[in-house]
Amino acid sequence: MSTPIPSELRNLARYREALRKLFRATELAARNIGLTPQQHLLLVGAAGLGGTEGVSISRLADFLQLRHHTVVELVDRAEAQGYVIRKENPANKREVLVVVTPAGLRKLKQLSTEHRRELQFMRRRMDILDIERVSTRGPRRP
Repeated sequence: MSTPIPSELRNLARYREALRKLFRATELAARNIGLTPQQHLLLVGAAGLGGTEGVSISRLADFLQLRHHTVVELVDRAEAQGYVIRKENPANKREVLVVVTPAGLRKLKQLSTEHRRELQFMRRRMDILDIERVSTRGPRRP
């Protein structure tokens, strides 16, 4: 295993810093509108992966990188607040699907402008890091 060169370490540190700033900004934005960061991610996963059809708790657990029972508890709390509902999967009666409610979608919409700004910053930051990476390695040889 080769040891990373200093410029690679510098770029890795900058990349990790940019990611952490993005995550921190989205966590704060969620809290500012009354969601926990976990609720926000649950809503993103349910809306993004399931749409109006819904998504299984198992798929949400994979998306969130949490244990199944932890996601069940998270869904319980979000359902109690009116952000999601559960419905039976018509294709598999033993499976429960999670669907984002209009109230949950409103919360996601409130965050969309903030996220768009953060993602634009992140893209610019990654472009800068990519330029720095290329410039430290020099031109590619055929």
